[in-house]
Amino acid sequence: MNTDPTRNQSFYDLTDLNSLRQDALKSTGDADASEEALRKAAQQFESIFTQMMLSSMRKANEVLEDKDSPFNSSSVKFYRDMHDQQMSMQLSSEGSLGLADLIVQQLSPNREGYMPGSVLRTGAELQSDRIANGETNKPTQDKPAEVQEKAGGEVRFDDPESFVSQLWDYAKSAAEKIGLNPAVMVAQAALETGWGKHIIARQDGESSFNLFNIKADKRWQGDSASKMTLEFEQGLPVKKQANFRAYDSLKDSINDYVDFLQSNPRYQDALNKTDNPEQYLDALQQAGYATDPNYAEKIKRVLGRGEFQSMLSASVHQGVN
Repeated sequence: MNTDPTRNQSFYDLTDLNSLRQDALKSTGDADASEEALRKAAQQFESIFTQMMLSSMRKANEVLEDKDSPFNSSSVKFYRDMHDQQMSMQLSSEGSLGLADLIVQQLSPNREGYMPGSVLRTGAELQSDRIANGETNKPTQDKPAEVQEKAGGEVRFDDPESFVSQLWDYAKSAAEKIGLNPAVMVAQAALETGWGKHIIARQDGESSFNLFNIKADKRWQGDSASKMTLEFEQGLPVKKQANFRAYDSLKDSINDYVDFLQSNPRYQDALNKTDNPEQYLDALQQAGYATDPNYAEKIKRVLGRGEFQSMLSASVHQGVN
């Protein structure tokens, strides 16, 4: 027996919208109820999207229709639109398009490790999400893993291990200034740039060396690089063109990250919590460093992975030798 209430919904039943509202209010503090309310809202959104798509196709087809046809009358179109609207709700309840599932995966508080590239802060986290989920990226070439940082502005990391190895000494030196574990700094840079694979490029194609995607505001007097990015506003991703700081080297980027935090009063609370990485990251997000609501949690997941800890141990051991 089918007990799914969405199967019996009517497009014109306004009580369904009120039901969604009530479910959202009741789900506060209850993760399971919250996801159930989210799924209902996602299905409602999918049905609206489907109806708009059907409407657009109908309008495109009207150009080819015979105007004198009895099936082209306003009354026929009225009932046809009613049919399309009800069908859109039925298709949504059956998950035909899969849009509702994607929305739930993206917004559900019960899911981890899922973040489509289209809604990332810089569109560059895909590689870091793979590492956070335990999928290490091995070199595809026969030569040893290495990183190249040239004076001409080119930087390349062959794998996550080379990324951590190259940044470790710089991060260690800079982190000492604020009493922060350098691993936190490396993990944040990994998340921001996809382990160095997606560092923002200047207009001429050279690297900006911007490891933390710090924007070039009015206080910045150096070079900048422009990039289309997606920011979260009121929980929704919004595409914007933004200018980001550009540096001469990776070392300059890491040092400026510390200077940026120390010169901005809103990050004072985070700087007071550098002895506790989790509290530091939470305070950093609360201060508005990133608009992604899961920003701090993603960095914590990178920090907690065994593969990342192994990379850190190798870098420390290499530095001792």
